Amino acid sequence: MRTSHDIFYNLAPMILINRLFLAAFILLAWACSNRKEAKEAAIGVSSLKYATGFSSRTEGNATYITVNYPYQGATEGYQYLLVPHDAAVPEHDKKTQVIRTPIHKIVCTSTTHIPLLDYIEETNSLIGFPTTDYISSEVMRKHIDEGSVKDLGIDKGMNIELLYSLHPDLVMGYTMSNDLGQLKKLRELGIPVVINAEYLEKHPLGRAEWIKFVALFYNKQNEADSVFDGIEREYLATQELVKNVSVNPTVLSGIVYGDAWFMPAGKNYAARLFSDAGMNYLWKDTDANGFLELSFESVYTRAKDADLWIGVGSFNSLQEIQVTESRYGLFKPFKQKQVYTYNARQGAKGGSEFLELGYLRPDLILKDLVKIAHPELLPDYQLFFHKKLE
Repeated sequence: MRTSHDIFYNLAPMILINRLFLAAFILLAWACSNRKEAKEAAIGVSSLKYATGFSSRTEGNATYITVNYPYQGATEGYQYLLVPHDAAVPEHDKKTQVIRTPIHKIVCTSTTHIPLLDYIEETNSLIGFPTTDYISSEVMRKHIDEGSVKDLGIDKGMNIELLYSLHPDLVMGYTMSNDLGQLKKLRELGIPVVINAEYLEKHPLGRAEWIKFVALFYNKQNEADSVFDGIEREYLATQELVKNVSVNPTVLSGIVYGDAWFMPAGKNYAARLFSDAGMNYLWKDTDANGFLELSFESVYTRAKDADLWIGVGSFNSLQEIQVTESRYGLFKPFKQKQVYTYNARQGAKGGSEFLELGYLRPDLILKDLVKIAHPELLPDYQLFFHKKLE
């Protein structure tokens, strides 16, 4: 008869072998993990949480950046190779634009680029901009008033000769198609051009994360990470406030342009903000990520009894709205004075702070919306971008 003692000793060699195999497997896994981490550290793959429109990796002292989705409908991206001024340029294909870093002089073409410079303390690097009156940032306006920023004229008709004479290290632009227009001319003149496609990000924090993109050209990744982490923290904390709300007020947005009512589609950036603020956006179930073009009648049928109307273009009063279209007065939020504009803050020359700073500071937009929809959750908060029209 075999005892448990016999069974144990008969199995002992097998147990020992299994344990040795397990130990070897653990050591191998640990070694592989360490090699992988070491390789990633050497390559320096960028860590992005929300943005999908760009990616980057560092190999040695060179950084490779890809703008994955530079415009709506793009089938291929743009590549950039960032190399320190005193380093040799690695081999690369002809499509890759080489840029020496850190840059010191930049021309930007969108007001949304301005906060990205301000927040990493590179305000003084801006040397040119099309129609500087659009810029609202107080620190940048001081830089402009000192004569340090050249007005390059209208965006689509920039003064190329003046721009070229400034000898910028970089021109940051945007495009709506594969036709780069004047940006292509700048490339032909030997001026590095980089496409910023932040506006295509679907998540509000994805747009804010493009500060990391800009920081790469200045070697200020740590500063950008710090700024973004603070914005993300505030956004998520505000979103958490509405997690258990029992009532989600219904929301209408947009106004009529020409013959159609334009409003955010259900996958639009604005629709995401409404949802994160604990609102019930009445067109949340539409699939597009751009804007809807609807008839006045269809909007009225669905939204005549909405609780809130947020986003009314450049209107500054209820009277202005009704003078433009008397039927606006038929909506419940108009009757109850629950109509809000996002243009509460304007720069010294009339530029919109919302349109300039909003991409980088979705946390402030979200706080505004929560204050509007659920004021009891933020009793001491004062609206930043938004205000109620009277």
